[in-house]
Amino acid sequence: MQTIVLEQPGTLRQVHTEAPPEPGRGEALVRVRRVGVCGTDIHAYAGRQPFFSYPRILGHELGVEVLAVGGGVTEVSVGDRCAVEPYVGDCGDCSACRQGRTNCCPSMSCLGVHVDGGMRDRIVLPARKLHAPPDGSELSFEALALVETLGIGRHAVTRAGVGEGESVAVLGLGPIGLTVCQFAKLAGAALVGLDVSADRCAKAETLLGIETRALDAETPVAEQWTAAFGDRPLKVFDATGHRGSMQAAFDLPDHAGTLTFVGLLLGEIAFDDPSFHRKELTLLASRNSVAADFRAILADLAAGRIDPTAWITHRTTAAALPGALDDWLLPESGLLKGVVSFDDA
Repeated sequence: MQTIVLEQPGTLRQVHTEAPPEPGRGEALVRVRRVGVCGTDIHAYAGRQPFFSYPRILGHELGVEVLAVGGGVTEVSVGDRCAVEPYVGDCGDCSACRQGRTNCCPSMSCLGVHVDGGMRDRIVLPARKLHAPPDGSELSFEALALVETLGIGRHAVTRAGVGEGESVAVLGLGPIGLTVCQFAKLAGAALVGLDVSADRCAKAETLLGIETRALDAETPVAEQWTAAFGDRPLKVFDATGHRGSMQAAFDLPDHAGTLTFVGLLLGEIAFDDPSFHRKELTLLASRNSVAADFRAILADLAAGRIDPTAWITHRTTAAALPGALDDWLLPESGLLKGVVSFDDA
């Protein structure tokens, strides 16, 4: 079986591994068709991903086809095309799980990060983690592979309770920031995307048709916002994972506003407590997504309300990926979203 293994930082290899066993009760055997490459994979390749050990089979953004199902499986059938919810191992009994927040179960592991993922021909998964499009709709494997990425943005927007006409600012217009923008726009927000990169702003405008503003890195973001737009935004999302941006983001929301951190920083951040209290801000963290996000996104895709495949800038086969990834990571390559095909297996 064709498998791509990250043996150590900077070293991807194509190897042959044994085929998985037949699926057990509650499980499904799937054929991997497409795998998205995201920032987590890139950080792991560079040796900067936390909670990560080598060697590891990457791959948590998966578009798959069901080949066989075990006993008791009702969620999917043989032949179904599915997106994969890669957050496995949730216990179902802890406080988080009882609230439906399986994404932050203490026992949760993410495919391709904490345990081996989907960069291989076939894999056995819990059937409850497979999500087929509604009402027999057929979506491309590329679209299905991007559902997990979209889930990050939808979960954050849902957490923050973005409503029609609310003023929203999204800091950082990389892939995750774009997913936040996608669902803030779908919620009817008065949205502005912010980034220090004029190129990223231009891409966001082209892909999503939203208003953006390129930031001057030397001027406080709150000052730039008020100079351009007047009143502060009610809801602010930081998708940068950058300490300076995250700390400055506390100054941006209006009184009684909400700040949601979508990006992750390895370290501490600081903020001015009197200002935080005076404005009575709400501070949220948003991690991964839940099954409800997958179902809602698949409905949006089937209805044509969103089309993430326009975000794909790079494609390759599984066999070619070990030689292609370094080229993808060159600044001049313009990588936004890469997708790997396993159809050549």
